[in-house]
Amino acid sequence: MTDQLQISTDGHLGRIVLNRPKAINALSLEMIAGITAALRDWADDPAIGAVLFTGNGEKGFCSGGDVRAARVHVVAGQPERADAYFAAEYEMNGLIAGYAKPTIALSHGIVMGGGIGIAGHCRFRFTQAGARFAMPEAAIGFFTDVGVNAILTKAPLERALLFAMSGVSVGAADAIKLGLADAAIAPDTAAGLVSELAGVAGSTDPAQAIVRLMEAGTVEVGATPFCDQADLIGGGPVSSAAQFVGRVSNVPALAEIAKTLATRSPTALTAIFEAHMGARTLMSVEGTLKMDLRLARLLARLPDFAEGVRAVLVDKDQAPKWSPRDIAEVDRGDIIAAVKGAPQAGRSA
Repeated sequence: MTDQLQISTDGHLGRIVLNRPKAINALSLEMIAGITAALRDWADDPAIGAVLFTGNGEKGFCSGGDVRAARVHVVAGQPERADAYFAAEYEMNGLIAGYAKPTIALSHGIVMGGGIGIAGHCRFRFTQAGARFAMPEAAIGFFTDVGVNAILTKAPLERALLFAMSGVSVGAADAIKLGLADAAIAPDTAAGLVSELAGVAGSTDPAQAIVRLMEAGTVEVGATPFCDQADLIGGGPVSSAAQFVGRVSNVPALAEIAKTLATRSPTALTAIFEAHMGARTLMSVEGTLKMDLRLARLLARLPDFAEGVRAVLVDKDQAPKWSPRDIAEVDRGDIIAAVKGAPQAGRSA
């Protein structure tokens, strides 16, 4: 077990606390393994009626997966070790999504990438007013993985694509409207909610009791500016990432997001678009996670991943050199093959 997690029981409530606050609880392989082991141990334990995820530290619930470690493996010529990391993470995501007992997330602050992969797949998803949700993978040459596209299929297409491709952060109200969370609570009620959850976890119907707590504790968290702006895109069916980016650029109210899209990896934008459209065909978390693993194995080996992580997280110069630089020049072949599970002809995507 790792000290990067705090795993305990509170009455009939299993508690998993992410405990890497200096890294905003970025998920190490050890954390993923510990979460998976705890969930498996509690699955058949009659003393555990529900499981709660929280994160230590003021900055946030979880900033995502440890992509810097994955990059180290790729640069060292050991991409299979990065594959193992992603496989373990996605297995954990699927375990949460399909867990027989009620799973509860109580998120706060930064909820990004792999953090959404935990909180978003829980059956009951509380967040705190002031939380910020994002999937910023396009900035590092990767794609929106951890099964999030299965969650976003419930949102209108324009909202889902703009959130996934732009990587901009949204507040709690927009996160709820996108389907990434269910309800917001006031931060000063979080400790009391944890105590109440412990109290109802051993009831005859903990799920129904959690619903009542959610209904009683929900607070209004204001407007939904991101979703409102995404709704301006319109334009009917869309067949490519380039076409969607073009539509965004034609909406004056989205000028800032259009500028952001112009800085993202063209290969990543293409992969995110194809992955999301693939998830809308699959319409299952399990199928989406299998697709994610195929795409992760492909994109981790392409130059934009190592370059993007270098620019954003290692050297922090925020000046990645993408290859190719133009979204119109991205070869979609291998990406589409990975989405569909077909053999890949090359590495030219």
